[in-house]
Amino acid sequence: MAKAYANNPDLNAARAALRAIDENVTIAKSAMRPQVNGVLEANATRTIFDKRLCNGQLIGGRCFGGSFNQNDTFASSYGVSVSQQIFDGFQTLNNVRSAEANVLANREALRAQEISILLAAVESYANIARDQQIVSIRKENLAFLREQLNASEARLQVGEGTRTDVSLAEAELAEAQSLLVTANAQLKQSEAVYFQIVGDAPKGIRQPSPARRGLPGSLDQAVATSMRENPNIRSAERSVDSAGYDVKSAEGAMLPGVSLQGDVYRSVNGSTSTNDNVNASITARVTVPIYQGGAEHGRIRQAKERLGQQRILVDSARLEVQQTVISAHTQLEAAHAAISAYQAQIDAANLALSGVVEERNVGQRTTLDVLTAQQNVLDARENLVLAQRTAVVASYSLLASMGQLTVAGQGLDVAEYRAEEHYEAVKDKWFGLRTVDGR
Repeated sequence: MAKAYANNPDLNAARAALRAIDENVTIAKSAMRPQVNGVLEANATRTIFDKRLCNGQLIGGRCFGGSFNQNDTFASSYGVSVSQQIFDGFQTLNNVRSAEANVLANREALRAQEISILLAAVESYANIARDQQIVSIRKENLAFLREQLNASEARLQVGEGTRTDVSLAEAELAEAQSLLVTANAQLKQSEAVYFQIVGDAPKGIRQPSPARRGLPGSLDQAVATSMRENPNIRSAERSVDSAGYDVKSAEGAMLPGVSLQGDVYRSVNGSTSTNDNVNASITARVTVPIYQGGAEHGRIRQAKERLGQQRILVDSARLEVQQTVISAHTQLEAAHAAISAYQAQIDAANLALSGVVEERNVGQRTTLDVLTAQQNVLDARENLVLAQRTAVVASYSLLASMGQLTVAGQGLDVAEYRAEEHYEAVKDKWFGLRTVDGR
């Protein structure tokens, strides 16, 4: 789990996505900050006269310092324009609050993905442990069936067996070889999934035990904890907050707005004048919205419907989490009961197999009886392995549904990613192109 937490690319991509969402707060705050623009203008004008007129000095029928039919002028200026929004109907304030709530919602969504990756790591580990044991069991079964085939052939040679016994042993041996090939293929698939999730080749895999740390004392306690701590529920609740602020922001478009704008320009040596002029102005503007085609009304209704949608999604998330908790808790209890039953079945099946083999040796049983008894042992051992895997995955699934399958909750030896550090670093930045990590 620690390796998956540090190396999984999907998890690292989700963290990068959250860092991008953090910037929405800075973007929302920019609407109440001054907007400064440098302006450079150049203007060239040519006037062509309909009549032959001299725009210079007419001496002796000749036009000096101009022309008879056109006039050229050139002017340029440069300056600075500064605008500041004073009041916008609380739209910016509510946009900032919405962005902050959205950051918190996505922070919970990231925690949900972290839990999902940790659970996937548990599943992949448990799957390899399961497949390794099944491969080992089937190898032992293959060796046992080879011994039975040899015994059947020896009994046939001394006249104590039949060709049917040999054929039965050969058929079971061929099926066992096929099952072993299938088990090896499944093991390789599980190892590939493990490498994808954990980012490292599986080594030293042993049969894991079901989770103990953080497990609830009862189903009611598990459900209550999940309602408080499950990140999917908390993310949905934060999304309701964000949608509520979006409604207020949309309603702000119906309120008046106040803004200031200051301009300073310098005109440089126009062709009509040799003097440079400096012009400065400041403008205060109050805008009272009266009617904008109904768009603002549509946006308000739209925002209210989205708020209602988010409230419904909270209920949906709670029901889904409750179902997941009950399912995991039930599977865990059933797996524990199955493990005890299969262990008893294995003991009984092994005793029965030993007895059948001895009875076959004295002619009271047939080879078919031996093969049937061996199959019972094989099925019981494989079912035990499957039940152990189910117990492990169900216990960690229960923790995941409760929101407890975390680095801190499981005491993992890995540095925990703290999303709030990036948020605090960028939420009030006024400028800068580099990201927090220097890119």
